[in-house]
Amino acid sequence: MSLSEEILHGEDTHPIDIVETLAEHHAWEFDRVGDDQIAMAVEGQWRTYSITLAWSARDETLRLICTFEMDPPEARLSALHDILNRCNDMVWAGSFSYWQEQRLMVWRYGLLLSGGQIAGPEQIDRMIGAAVSAAERFYPAFQLVSWSDRTPQDALQVAIAEAYGRA
Repeated sequence: MSLSEEILHGEDTHPIDIVETLAEHHAWEFDRVGDDQIAMAVEGQWRTYSITLAWSARDETLRLICTFEMDPPEARLSALHDILNRCNDMVWAGSFSYWQEQRLMVWRYGLLLSGGQIAGPEQIDRMIGAAVSAAERFYPAFQLVSWSDRTPQDALQVAIAEAYGRA
């Protein structure tokens, strides 16, 4: 059964209701923060990612924020910002930023649903999957640039390299 078949579509289908159903479907830990917001923990290969989705009816936008802790040494912040720019040049949907005060690496994406459009479950599931994939793909490069003497160009080769086979 497809996700769309599990979730009934209708004019009053709230995007966060869809996200909650997806969280239950995937057995992710979640907390419905409010009518328009949900927070989840999604397990990745490298770490557990905190994902928050919030609906803004005024903007007709479903916002996704995927975060993970990152506390690089002050001396490596310029290299971290350099690699963030390089990573953002390699992705189509969403972008990374570093919230220094909170010590969080952040992946952000906004899905515009203007004109009364409704996001489908597959679309939202793909949005969440893309966030986790981007975080997983670039996490090793962020770590290398933060905790070693590797240059952003060199560290980024880890994210670019194609893996073959299985370990």
